Amino acid sequence: MSDMPMVRADGVSKSFGSNEVLKGISLTVDPGEVLCIVGPSGSGKSTFLRCINHLERVDAGRLSVDGQLVGYREKGDKLYELKPKEAAKQRREIGMVFQRFNLFPHMTALENVMEAPMRVRGISKAQATARAEELLARVGLGDKGDHYPAHLSGGQQQRVAIARALAMEPKLMLFDEPTSALDPELVGEVLDVMKGLAKTGMTMIVVTHEMGFAREVADSLVFMDGGVVVESGDPREVLSSPKHERTKAFLSKVL
Repeated sequence: MSDMPMVRADGVSKSFGSNEVLKGISLTVDPGEVLCIVGPSGSGKSTFLRCINHLERVDAGRLSVDGQLVGYREKGDKLYELKPKEAAKQRREIGMVFQRFNLFPHMTALENVMEAPMRVRGISKAQATARAEELLARVGLGDKGDHYPAHLSGGQQQRVAIARALAMEPKLMLFDEPTSALDPELVGEVLDVMKGLAKTGMTMIVVTHEMGFAREVADSLVFMDGGVVVESGDPREVLSSPKHERTKAFLSKVL
């Protein structure tokens, strides 16, 4: 294990106009750690996730992944934003799974998983096909490679989206409420894939409402509200005996 955190946030702030969404978030995630972030809607969870792979620009503070500053280069004591091409290269190392599956509707499940490694990493079609088949099998969809997204359930589409993110061999996986757009009976199949991924030692940051998943799988839990980290710690401790009134109030509604 490296001593260096996989993710380090130091005083990360972000505003949209006059609305300060993140107010100095500081936290670290170690290699192989699963961090779950919970909190009410509008607390800044998704924005923070989007800052980690520079889909949103931070206004203050700094974020680094695997020791590298995200989205910026440091020269002297000044930060310079990376060119879009350089930022995109950094983003390859970070897999992201969104609430909506964002699959290409005109491509089969297999083609969706093959696309980025071929286009971005330049691997051969034969290699990409073999890897995509292996990943679809891993998420339990080995027999669905020739299906188009419209012919897959929401849970199956989300599992294809996870396979697609894994196809780029990321060092970090970000999940932004990956089950909240799913029918309740389909949530379990996606969470099972994520549990399997956690067991392989993948570093994961998961924004979720699934408290059972957080309790069972996460190594640490962060409760965010109003753009700040209100409480963090061992998931079982935070969920069973929260110390902060805001955490208690939130958990009393969701547990």
